[in-house]
Amino acid sequence: MAKIDFGGVVETVVTRKEYPLKKAQAVLKKEVIAVIGYGVQGPAQSLNMRENGVDVIIGQDKRFEADWKRAVKDGFTPGKTLFDIEEACAKATIVMLLVNDAAIKQVWPRIKPHLTAGKALYFSHGFGWVYRKLTGVKVGADVDVIMVAPKGSGTSVRRNFLAGVGINSSFAIAQDATGKAMDRTFAIGIAVGSGYLFPTTFEHEVTSDLVGERGVLMGCLAGVMEAQYDVLRKNGHSPSEAFNETVEELTQSLIRLVDENGMDWMYANCSATAQRGALDWKPKFKKATLPVFESLYEEVKSEREARRVIKSCGTADYKQKLGAELKTLRESEMWSAGTACRSLRPHEKAKANAAKAKGTAGRGVN
Repeated sequence: MAKIDFGGVVETVVTRKEYPLKKAQAVLKKEVIAVIGYGVQGPAQSLNMRENGVDVIIGQDKRFEADWKRAVKDGFTPGKTLFDIEEACAKATIVMLLVNDAAIKQVWPRIKPHLTAGKALYFSHGFGWVYRKLTGVKVGADVDVIMVAPKGSGTSVRRNFLAGVGINSSFAIAQDATGKAMDRTFAIGIAVGSGYLFPTTFEHEVTSDLVGERGVLMGCLAGVMEAQYDVLRKNGHSPSEAFNETVEELTQSLIRLVDENGMDWMYANCSATAQRGALDWKPKFKKATLPVFESLYEEVKSEREARRVIKSCGTADYKQKLGAELKTLRESEMWSAGTACRSLRPHEKAKANAAKAKGTAGRGVN
């Protein structure tokens, strides 16, 4: 393991250099990994592992027809590598529980009987284990409980893998019953496509993850964007101008500079006017939002946020309600303007023209 200085704090991380794919393959050679749930993280992690030479099977409830069909389309064969949840768990030595958090309570009774001595229960999020009083998760002391949590959506995990680069992941071990939990964790972490793995605990992971998603990563980001867009529009700016100054320049230019070398690098590569304004206004935004983040952290830490998630996401009509909420977001003026702006990007037009040409060529052959 490598020791890395993170801003003055030295942490131990696991990279592909210390734990190469060949070692991961050797550790997992006799393991059968069942991915339970083919929704968000399931496809990415299972496909990445399969392409890295790991024995992967899928456990999916047939009632969720779209997910079952997606698994078949991705090359998993019913009766051979695609099973119902119970059969997959019975065949597995490592059970990867990748259903959505609100569904764990309903799925768990189907998994529990098959978690016999020596097996491992794997999570990609601390929710199911940390809030087990709410989710019902309970395992014997003879089962490993491990976690690898990619710091990105399933789509990003898969895209990064196909591009030949890794995605950062955290890892934790709650129970080491077999003495193999550490190796199992690192091996799966590398096999699913992690660029490096950094240590955490289940408790820290779920807290930071829930705060991050509701905060900077999604909730805060969307809210701040809407606020700026609305102010610009109310003051006479066009939809295209408001969207470009709020979203397009951030995602297509500035955030890429931050990604390359940090916030100071981005500032250094902007105009003096932009630098001065950003430095002067940053403290004001921090002062305004800090109380919101403190409140958010308390809601997560107290488990009130987890209870809300289970209550709202576990209802029978949740997908319909979610669809309506997302439709409202998608059809708002701001994100309709975004659709138009994206269609004008040179690389997007090039992709569309290439697809059109490919389709025309295909029709000519047929």
